[in-house]
Amino acid sequence: MDPETPQLPDLPEGVIALVPMRNVVLFPHALVPIAVGRPKSIAAVQHVKNTGGLLGILLQRDERVDEPGREDLWDVGTTAKVVQHVGGDEQLRHALCQGVGRFRVVALVEGFPFMAARVQFIEEPAEFSTQAEALGLQLRKRAAEILSLLPGAPAELAHSLQSVRSPSHLADVVASLLDVEIVDKQQLLETANLEERLQKVLEMLSHRIEVLRLSQEIGERTKEQIDDSQRKYMLREQLKTIQKELGQEEGSSEDAAQLGELISKAGMPAEVEAQARKELSRLQRMPDASSEYSMLRTYLEWMTELPWAPPPASPIDLNEARHILEADHYGLERIKQRIVEYLAVQKLNPEGRAPILCFVGPPGVGKTSLGQSIAHALGRPFVRVSLGGVHDEAEIRGHRRTYIGAMPGMIVQSLRKAGARHCVMMLDEIDKLSPSAHGDPSAAMLEVLDPE
Repeated sequence: MDPETPQLPDLPEGVIALVPMRNVVLFPHALVPIAVGRPKSIAAVQHVKNTGGLLGILLQRDERVDEPGREDLWDVGTTAKVVQHVGGDEQLRHALCQGVGRFRVVALVEGFPFMAARVQFIEEPAEFSTQAEALGLQLRKRAAEILSLLPGAPAELAHSLQSVRSPSHLADVVASLLDVEIVDKQQLLETANLEERLQKVLEMLSHRIEVLRLSQEIGERTKEQIDDSQRKYMLREQLKTIQKELGQEEGSSEDAAQLGELISKAGMPAEVEAQARKELSRLQRMPDASSEYSMLRTYLEWMTELPWAPPPASPIDLNEARHILEADHYGLERIKQRIVEYLAVQKLNPEGRAPILCFVGPPGVGKTSLGQSIAHALGRPFVRVSLGGVHDEAEIRGHRRTYIGAMPGMIVQSLRKAGARHCVMMLDEIDKLSPSAHGDPSAAMLEVLDPE
């Protein structure tokens, strides 16, 4: 006994010193370090150290309460032996406690410099049911499983769990190791029925195993993605070094970035932009000295230069259209009236598919100038496509990209030249189309004018 500690009367039978804990639940058979700082708690630990008795470890309902009363404490706690007492300053003491058994608080007892309570000790059954033994075997198996998922778990812990034969002892040891909420641990401590307690611990342990497995799977997938990204980065750096040694230009990445910005600003439909992004990704993986690089870059430049954006809404003024037609052409009354009727239909049904006007007549009578007047009346750009002497259908459809010097067809070239998708396009000298060994351009033109 410490000579400086005053002699205290022995505690009556069934009365033990209590240490209320803010966030620690001690289970029987578990070894837990505790830190006490309240004067009454320090006095309780000192009393148990001097007398060699049991210390009652009890959880507070609210950790913010500094002077807990009976209503602030849970009903069930654990008696403990102070295995080791580590000295500290006057405001904080440390002790290593080993749980012995459960107790239930009957009433607090006054008259001591520490918190004391009359308790009822809860005895564990000497014999266990078949169901409890079966649950214990399953719990031991699941405990070994979770230890295999924890790389830092000591081998001694797995050996000690396998050596525990009592289902009650095993449930308490596993419960003390579970990473769950403090209230859940307290509820396990208060569960008196052994089978029910084993079932709860088994459910919590199984849930924790699933969480660990999912965490490991996520970690492995993340590691694979990081490793793959690092591998691709190293390969790209090696490719840059090789290209530099071969004297190739280093502007390919800048070209790709510029093309990517142009694709974003072009206003393409979603499916067209997805295809352009796919081709841009291919371009970034190609050496800029290859012939396919130049071909693919030209293709993407054409894609970004086409007028994809929808045209602005422009109302049709029929009076203005008549005035422009009269000012540009003398006579031709039936033709001008037909053009005004065409524009009137367009004004009434702008979403409808308009018919194609066909102007027939000898050279010099004003067919092309009528098209220019229509464009002027509508406020749209005018573009003329001369089809005279076209014998190859590739001039209409466009050449395959694999050909050297491949270019889009005359229709696409005219759209880029006009700079607007709602332009007025004059297909001049369409009667001069003639078939040849390279195909029939009139059939290709029919597909352009009536794809359905």
